Amino acid sequence: MTANLMNATAPDLDMIEQIALATIAQLPAAHRVLAASIGVTVMDFVPEDLMAEIGLDDPFALTGLYTGIPMPEKSTMDQATTPDTIWLFRRPILDEWCLRGDVTLLQMVAHVTVHELAHHFGWSDDDIAKIDKWWEY
Repeated sequence: MTANLMNATAPDLDMIEQIALATIAQLPAAHRVLAASIGVTVMDFVPEDLMAEIGLDDPFALTGLYTGIPMPEKSTMDQATTPDTIWLFRRPILDEWCLRGDVTLLQMVAHVTVHELAHHFGWSDDDIAKIDKWWEY
């Protein structure tokens, strides 16, 4: 085994966040400006209270989540109680990345990030496909 492999460590929360932020920074200009106001939170797993709220039993089953009011549903009358947020869950992302074995970590995190942005923007599958060419990986 080479020294590089023996000293390798799993990507930490900060690295996952940096990949997500870089993904947002590479969006087409119109989306990038709107996405800049969305918070990005990276945790190892979905918090237990959020798991209960969405009816999830397996913390490994969720790689990401969008919380907030999707843009197509927002009105000027809405009073946001919490900011729009993209949640990324490091351990499930890493598990899916390892199980797939055919995409890079950057591609995996970018895919989850774009998928969660799609919930915020109200994108269709066709809209997502224009931004995230997942099937090409």
